[in-house]
Amino acid sequence: MLTTSLYFIVFGGAIGSRMQSVDGVGYGSFIVPGLIMLSLLTQSVGNASIGIYFPKFTGTIFELLSAPVSAMEMVLGYVGAAATKSVVLGVIILLTSSFFVPIRVLHPGAMVAFLLLTAVAFSLFGFILGVWAKSFEQLNFVPMLLITPLTFLGGSFYSIDMLPPAWRTVSLFNPVVYLVSGFRWSFFGKGDVDIAVSLGVTLGFLVACLAVIAWIFKSGWRLKN
Repeated sequence: MLTTSLYFIVFGGAIGSRMQSVDGVGYGSFIVPGLIMLSLLTQSVGNASIGIYFPKFTGTIFELLSAPVSAMEMVLGYVGAAATKSVVLGVIILLTSSFFVPIRVLHPGAMVAFLLLTAVAFSLFGFILGVWAKSFEQLNFVPMLLITPLTFLGGSFYSIDMLPPAWRTVSLFNPVVYLVSGFRWSFFGKGDVDIAVSLGVTLGFLVACLAVIAWIFKSGWRLKN
């Protein structure tokens, strides 16, 4: 709640006083979906990665692997816990934002769908990251140097339509753009890219993460050796 309030004081107060609206939406309201996505991505990756990495670090992962628990149940437990916490934090940010700016959700079903899909997809990615990491430095490398920059450059606090044509084209190679755009569309009915494309990219990323995790358990890569 404090972090969200600081964002509104800095971005909503300083920038919002100079840029009143974006695509007909007040700037304070415009950044709400971006704030939620920023927290959702970082928390999902962080929670899931540390959740599976710590048992590896302490050696208790072998007890888990030898227990009568299937790989699906193991992934469901770690990913479900991380995604649940991320969704709860997203809801808290949404409620906190309502004290600063008017919030309207034109497509609540789409909002819930993007919220859940994004939380699960990036929790799966965090699980993969936790399995891959051999140290705490590696564990923090991807979120700090990849996830956070991509989120800030993915239109969380601006519309990519405001960029010059060349930079807008470059931005389209950032997968976070599609997540933020789809989530923002569910609020205001407007997005930087088509909603079907946003949904397709989100589902594609989720399926890709599931395929990688299935291979990890099949091969035992960095789990059993």
